[in-house]
Amino acid sequence: MPVKDASLVTESSMPARRANPVWQIGKALLLFVALVILIGLGTWQVERLQWKEGLLADIAARKDTPAAPLSAIEAMAASGGDIEYRVVTAAGHYLNDKERHFLATYDGDPGFHVYTPLQLDDGRYVFVNRGFVPTEAKEPEKRERGELTGEQTVTGLARAKLTGRPDGMPDNDLGKNIFFWKDLDSMASSVGLPKDQVLPFFIDADKTPNPQGLPVGGVTLIDLPNNHLQYAVTWYGLAVALAAIVAISWWRKRHPDAPSQ
Repeated sequence: MPVKDASLVTESSMPARRANPVWQIGKALLLFVALVILIGLGTWQVERLQWKEGLLADIAARKDTPAAPLSAIEAMAASGGDIEYRVVTAAGHYLNDKERHFLATYDGDPGFHVYTPLQLDDGRYVFVNRGFVPTEAKEPEKRERGELTGEQTVTGLARAKLTGRPDGMPDNDLGKNIFFWKDLDSMASSVGLPKDQVLPFFIDADKTPNPQGLPVGGVTLIDLPNNHLQYAVTWYGLAVALAAIVAISWWRKRHPDAPSQ
């Protein structure tokens, strides 16, 4: 008995499968689900865009408000409030021999942000990002005039501590006093400050000039990427393209004799 060519069987079965109502319904459902997902992703990005624009506006408004006393920011942080980028002022004595160095750049030049503990009148501490110094001025003796002594008042932006190491970030090199991420607990413990005496946030000092010009203050970067509009257009565009392909396919099936362009 002759055996039919498998390819002929497969090819001959395709029209029947495509005409099968179950096949047609399943394909339609898959296309519908794909379209809903694409539209949903686009809508989600629009919502994210609105949230991000509101956040940026809120940060801009915070930076223009009068400076709050350190106690107010501390109370807000203790209650779980958002202290990021709020203007704050604090007074105390810098412990210059305990400064920590965070790897950074400024106007394209490599160097470090200098984080120095400020000892408050009540004996506690808050780490202040005093600003940027180039690599060649990393060591304090290279910028002695900028090592402020005596009672000092600093105004700047409150910055919340990180809860963990960012993904892909290397470990901090405590031996060389080089920090790749702002680990407040390690900064404190590496200079012998008790954790329970260190306030759980930083202060980024403002642009008030320092003697000898170093450190350069006011280095806070509000770098919040806002690409949500681009993403929304992409997802909506894919949804439109899918709908167009389905519509063209449907039209051609209904008009098989129509000339193709």
